[in-house]
Amino acid sequence: MTAALAGFALGLSLILAIGAQNAFVLRQGLRRVHVFPVVLVCAISDAVLIAGGVAGFGVLVEAIPGLEWAMRLFGAAFLIWYGARTLRSAWRGGEVLTAGKEAGSLRGAVLTCLALTWLNPHVYLDTVVLLGAVSAQYHDRLAFALGAMSASFVFFFSLGYGARLLAPLFARPGAWRILDLIIGLTMWAIAAKLLLV
Repeated sequence: MTAALAGFALGLSLILAIGAQNAFVLRQGLRRVHVFPVVLVCAISDAVLIAGGVAGFGVLVEAIPGLEWAMRLFGAAFLIWYGARTLRSAWRGGEVLTAGKEAGSLRGAVLTCLALTWLNPHVYLDTVVLLGAVSAQYHDRLAFALGAMSASFVFFFSLGYGARLLAPLFARPGAWRILDLIIGLTMWAIAAKLLLV
């Protein structure tokens, strides 16, 4: 149960960051256009990447001594950098959420969603490398992976279908500053845990 909760918490904190994919999902949700296929594509893509990271990393750790520690250091460094970037964004404020051109057709929406997911280099760092590295510290890596996958499903479905409810709140820059502050501090807490284990 601890591994699943840790996977859920880390997965959710990684996915909360404002980015092109989340902005696209939010825009589709606000417009109520192809919401279900868009959120499903995002969540399934994340699940596939998380499974690959957790399964593949475990095999590599057994084959290469010292790899787990090296990946923990890499993961912690990435989280420290990512947290600092997010905290700087919170300090500066004025972040604007732009989602670009919305896709009109179902095919266009799904292809846009796939491109924003699979062509984003950060998705591999987050799901394959970082989640894979952190999962190695848990005996029950399957529970950790399922927790992280659940976070993706919960987040994308909540974002897509809850967009209309969130629109007034996140129309204010102050709301984005608070969100960035929470994300940045969470990233630093996870980095500290990686380094102290």
